[in-house]
Amino acid sequence: MRLPGPSALLPLLVLAMLAAFTFWLDRASRGDGGGPNPNLRHDPDFWVDEFILRRYNLDGSIQHTLKATRMEHFPDNDTTEVSEPRVAYFRDDQATTMTARMALLDKDGQHVQLKDEVRVVRNDLSGTATMIDTSVLNVRPDDEYAQTYAPVTITQGRSVVHGTGGMEVNNKTRTAILNGPVTGTIYREQAK
Repeated sequence: MRLPGPSALLPLLVLAMLAAFTFWLDRASRGDGGGPNPNLRHDPDFWVDEFILRRYNLDGSIQHTLKATRMEHFPDNDTTEVSEPRVAYFRDDQATTMTARMALLDKDGQHVQLKDEVRVVRNDLSGTATMIDTSVLNVRPDDEYAQTYAPVTITQGRSVVHGTGGMEVNNKTRTAILNGPVTGTIYREQAK
């Protein structure tokens, strides 16, 4: 009996290497090949650049809008990250706007967390703007309610109030509750 020569073994060796590579590629693509598990990755499955979303009241009027530079959805935890959001609520021919560097939305959009350089601006009937500045704000859009435990600064004209224990804001009742300790300077504006 004669043993096959090296030239006869080469096709078998290439076939064995191809089978091993195919096996490795199949295991690696399923996430059980020793590499990172793709199910544990936090990668967006879709994104949208430069968009505006509008939500309407039952009478057809606009309830609120969301404008942002980018939105990314992450399937691993079913959350959405929004870059540079600008939210505007419309009520009684007045608008209350909220801006931030970033926002995190839950899967239903019922809870929104605004983060980094958060600012809320509300104009009263006379046109005087009240500004609320903080680092993080948790918002329930449908309830028109917002809350934070971070320090807050409220500015109206020359008057400034600081609340180090956070605040609660209810846009429907037009109330804001600062949690203490609270310090500030309130100027009396002269009558016109």
